[in-house]
Amino acid sequence: MSDLDVAARVREICLSLPEATEKPFGGHTAPSFRVRDKLFVMTSEDGLSLTFKAGPGVQDALVAEAPDRFFVPKYVGVKGWVGARLDVDQDWEEMAELIEDSYRLIAPKRLVNLLDSE
Repeated sequence: MSDLDVAARVREICLSLPEATEKPFGGHTAPSFRVRDKLFVMTSEDGLSLTFKAGPGVQDALVAEAPDRFFVPKYVGVKGWVGARLDVDQDWEEMAELIEDSYRLIAPKRLVNLLDSE
């Protein structure tokens, strides 16, 4: 899969969530995705990885189960965020679920309820 396909797939997943927006993080040009200006997905400048927030224990489980696909990212890893490599084969249904879970941890309850009512 080309870099453009991966970026388009990440964008499609993220922007399908209620009130999700795309906005670069800090001085970076790589896309990041937010809900109400709070980050729920960040992509790396080189397009080779993304990070997302995860619930307790998820980071450990993903990294232990598939270290070729997932890693503990610098800086935000200590806060439970998970890195996913985009230059390897990913299960995109699983990635969509993990991105939605990240959104649910960040978004206001009213927006999460919109997901649950769909």
